[in-house]
Amino acid sequence: MKRLLLALLLLAMAPLHAAEVAGVKVEETTRSGAATLALNGAGLRTKAFFKVYVLGLYLPEKKAAAADVLASNGPKRVLIQMLRDVDADDFSEALEAGIKDNHSEADFKGLASRMAALNAVMAEIKEAKKGMAIALDWVPGTGTQVVIDSQPRGKPIPGDDFYRALLRIWIGDKPVSGDLKKALLGQAG
Repeated sequence: MKRLLLALLLLAMAPLHAAEVAGVKVEETTRSGAATLALNGAGLRTKAFFKVYVLGLYLPEKKAAAADVLASNGPKRVLIQMLRDVDADDFSEALEAGIKDNHSEADFKGLASRMAALNAVMAEIKEAKKGMAIALDWVPGTGTQVVIDSQPRGKPIPGDDFYRALLRIWIGDKPVSGDLKKALLGQAG
Protein backbone atom coordinates (compact mmCIF):
# COMPACT_ATOMS: atom_id res chain seq x y z
CA MET A 1 0.00 0.00 0.00
CA LYS A 2 2.84 2.39 0.86
CA ARG A 3 4.45 1.72 -2.54
CA LEU A 4 1.17 2.46 -4.31
CA LEU A 5 0.80 5.75 -2.45
CA LEU A 6 4.41 6.65 -3.18
CA ALA A 7 3.93 5.85 -6.88
CA LEU A 8 0.78 7.99 -7.02
CA LEU A 9 2.56 10.84 -5.25
CA LEU A 10 5.47 10.69 -7.69
CA LEU A 11 3.07 10.69 -10.63
CA ALA A 12 1.28 13.72 -9.23
CA MET A 13 4.59 15.55 -8.81
CA ALA A 14 5.89 14.73 -12.30
CA PRO A 15 5.65 17.57 -14.79
CA LEU A 16 2.84 17.27 -17.28
CA HIS A 17 3.88 17.15 -20.90
CA ALA A 18 1.37 18.67 -23.23
CA ALA A 19 3.18 17.53 -26.33
CA GLU A 20 6.17 15.74 -27.71
CA VAL A 21 7.67 17.15 -30.87
CA ALA A 22 10.64 15.51 -32.60
CA GLY A 23 11.47 13.70 -29.37
CA VAL A 24 11.38 16.88 -27.27
CA LYS A 25 8.89 16.93 -24.41
CA VAL A 26 7.10 20.27 -24.31
CA GLU A 27 5.73 21.24 -20.91
CA GLU A 28 2.05 22.10 -20.54
CA THR A 29 2.86 25.19 -18.48
CA THR A 30 5.86 27.39 -17.81
CA ARG A 31 6.70 30.32 -15.58
CA SER A 32 7.83 33.67 -16.86
CA GLY A 33 8.57 35.95 -13.94
CA ALA A 34 5.52 35.76 -11.65
CA ALA A 35 3.22 34.57 -14.44
CA THR A 36 2.18 31.00 -15.16
CA LEU A 37 1.68 30.53 -18.89
CA ALA A 38 -0.08 27.72 -20.77
CA LEU A 39 1.21 26.06 -23.90
CA ASN A 40 -0.71 27.46 -26.85
CA GLY A 41 0.99 25.18 -29.35
CA ALA A 42 4.32 23.63 -30.29
CA GLY A 43 5.94 22.62 -33.54
CA LEU A 44 9.11 21.80 -35.41
CA ARG A 45 11.23 24.19 -37.47
CA THR A 46 13.02 22.49 -40.31
CA LYS A 47 15.29 23.94 -42.94
CA ALA A 48 16.43 22.00 -45.99
CA PHE A 49 15.29 18.73 -44.39
CA PHE A 50 17.27 19.42 -41.19
CA LYS A 51 15.46 19.59 -37.86
CA VAL A 52 16.60 22.92 -36.41
CA TYR A 53 14.48 23.48 -33.29
CA VAL A 54 11.23 22.78 -31.49
CA LEU A 55 9.31 25.91 -30.62
CA GLY A 56 6.59 26.33 -28.01
CA LEU A 57 4.35 29.37 -27.68
CA TYR A 58 3.10 30.10 -24.16
CA LEU A 59 0.31 32.56 -23.29
CA PRO A 60 -1.87 33.35 -20.26
CA GLU A 61 -4.79 31.77 -22.16
CA LYS A 62 -5.01 29.87 -25.41
CA LYS A 63 -5.66 31.75 -28.64
CA ALA A 64 -6.30 30.22 -32.07
CA ALA A 65 -5.81 33.34 -34.22
CA ALA A 66 -2.48 35.05 -34.86
CA ALA A 67 -4.13 38.47 -34.65
CA ASP A 68 -5.39 37.65 -31.14
CA VAL A 69 -1.93 36.54 -30.02
CA LEU A 70 -0.34 39.68 -31.45
CA ALA A 71 -2.99 41.94 -29.85
CA SER A 72 -2.76 40.41 -26.38
CA ASN A 73 -0.98 42.55 -23.81
CA GLY A 74 -0.09 40.00 -21.15
CA PRO A 75 3.12 38.06 -20.61
CA LYS A 76 4.22 35.62 -23.31
CA ARG A 77 7.03 33.17 -23.94
CA VAL A 78 8.51 31.71 -27.08
CA LEU A 79 10.62 28.73 -26.05
CA ILE A 80 13.11 27.42 -28.58
CA GLN A 81 14.67 24.01 -27.93
CA MET A 82 17.66 23.62 -30.22
CA LEU A 83 17.99 20.31 -32.10
CA ARG A 84 21.29 21.13 -33.77
CA ASP A 85 24.21 23.52 -33.32
CA VAL A 86 23.70 26.86 -35.05
CA ASP A 87 26.26 29.66 -35.10
CA ALA A 88 24.96 32.72 -33.21
CA ASP A 89 25.40 34.94 -36.28
CA ASP A 90 23.36 32.52 -38.42
CA PHE A 91 20.69 32.32 -35.71
CA SER A 92 20.50 36.12 -35.48
CA GLU A 93 20.39 36.48 -39.26
CA ALA A 94 17.49 34.02 -39.44
CA LEU A 95 15.55 35.98 -36.81
CA GLU A 96 16.29 39.23 -38.61
CA ALA A 97 15.18 37.79 -41.97
CA GLY A 98 11.91 36.59 -40.40
CA ILE A 99 11.24 40.06 -39.02
CA LYS A 100 12.15 41.71 -42.32
CA ASP A 101 9.77 39.40 -44.23
CA ASN A 102 6.84 40.54 -42.07
CA HIS A 103 7.44 44.29 -41.94
CA SER A 104 7.72 47.26 -44.25
CA GLU A 105 11.20 48.67 -44.76
CA ALA A 106 10.34 51.69 -42.57
CA ASP A 107 8.99 49.50 -39.75
CA PHE A 108 12.01 47.23 -39.99
CA LYS A 109 14.36 50.22 -39.70
CA GLY A 110 12.46 51.31 -36.58
CA LEU A 111 13.33 47.98 -34.98
CA ALA A 112 17.03 48.06 -35.96
CA SER A 113 18.54 49.24 -32.66
CA ARG A 114 16.56 46.67 -30.70
CA MET A 115 17.45 43.93 -33.16
CA ALA A 116 21.09 44.93 -32.61
CA ALA A 117 20.58 44.48 -28.85
CA LEU A 118 19.19 40.97 -29.43
CA ASN A 119 22.06 40.17 -31.80
CA ALA A 120 24.54 41.28 -29.11
CA VAL A 121 23.02 38.85 -26.60
CA MET A 122 23.23 36.04 -29.14
CA ALA A 123 26.83 36.97 -30.02
CA GLU A 124 27.80 36.54 -26.35
CA ILE A 125 26.80 32.86 -26.46
CA LYS A 126 28.65 32.36 -29.77
CA GLU A 127 26.56 29.31 -30.69
CA ALA A 128 23.02 28.07 -30.13
CA LYS A 129 23.98 24.52 -29.21
CA LYS A 130 21.96 21.34 -29.56
CA GLY A 131 19.92 20.91 -26.37
CA MET A 132 20.00 24.61 -25.47
CA ALA A 133 16.73 26.24 -24.39
CA ILE A 134 16.32 29.82 -25.59
CA ALA A 135 13.30 31.68 -24.20
CA LEU A 136 12.13 35.02 -25.52
CA ASP A 137 9.89 36.37 -22.77
CA TRP A 138 7.59 39.36 -23.02
CA VAL A 139 7.40 40.94 -19.58
CA PRO A 140 4.83 43.78 -19.59
CA GLY A 141 6.33 47.05 -18.40
CA THR A 142 9.86 45.65 -18.75
CA GLY A 143 10.39 44.37 -22.29
CA THR A 144 11.73 41.33 -24.08
CA GLN A 145 14.00 39.27 -21.86
CA VAL A 146 16.25 36.65 -23.42
CA VAL A 147 16.63 33.63 -21.14
CA ILE A 148 19.15 30.94 -22.09
CA ASP A 149 19.04 27.65 -20.20
CA SER A 150 17.01 29.36 -17.43
CA GLN A 151 19.49 32.24 -17.05
CA PRO A 152 18.47 35.79 -18.09
CA ARG A 153 20.94 37.27 -20.56
CA GLY A 154 21.43 40.92 -21.40
CA LYS A 155 19.11 43.76 -20.49
CA PRO A 156 15.40 43.64 -21.36
CA ILE A 157 14.75 45.05 -24.82
CA PRO A 158 11.99 47.70 -24.66
CA GLY A 159 8.84 47.93 -26.73
CA ASP A 160 5.91 45.62 -27.25
CA ASP A 161 6.26 46.36 -30.97
CA PHE A 162 9.60 44.55 -30.88
CA TYR A 163 8.11 41.47 -29.23
CA ARG A 164 5.24 41.44 -31.73
CA ALA A 165 7.88 41.64 -34.49
CA LEU A 166 9.55 38.54 -33.04
CA LEU A 167 6.22 36.69 -32.88
CA ARG A 168 5.56 37.52 -36.54
CA ILE A 169 8.61 35.43 -37.48
CA TRP A 170 6.52 32.36 -36.63
CA ILE A 171 2.87 33.54 -36.75
CA GLY A 172 2.99 36.53 -39.10
CA ASP A 173 1.58 36.84 -42.61
CA LYS A 174 4.84 35.38 -43.98
CA PRO A 175 5.93 32.89 -41.30
CA VAL A 176 9.14 30.87 -41.60
CA SER A 177 6.87 27.80 -41.86
CA GLY A 178 3.14 27.55 -42.45
CA ASP A 179 3.01 24.19 -40.64
CA LEU A 180 4.84 25.64 -37.63
CA LYS A 181 2.42 28.60 -37.53
CA LYS A 182 -0.55 26.21 -37.49
CA ALA A 183 1.04 24.14 -34.73
CA LEU A 184 1.73 27.19 -32.56
CA LEU A 185 -1.89 28.30 -32.94
CA GLY A 186 -3.16 24.83 -32.01
CA GLN A 187 -4.42 24.21 -35.53
CA ALA A 188 -2.17 21.28 -36.43
CA GLY A 189 -3.98 18.00 -36.96
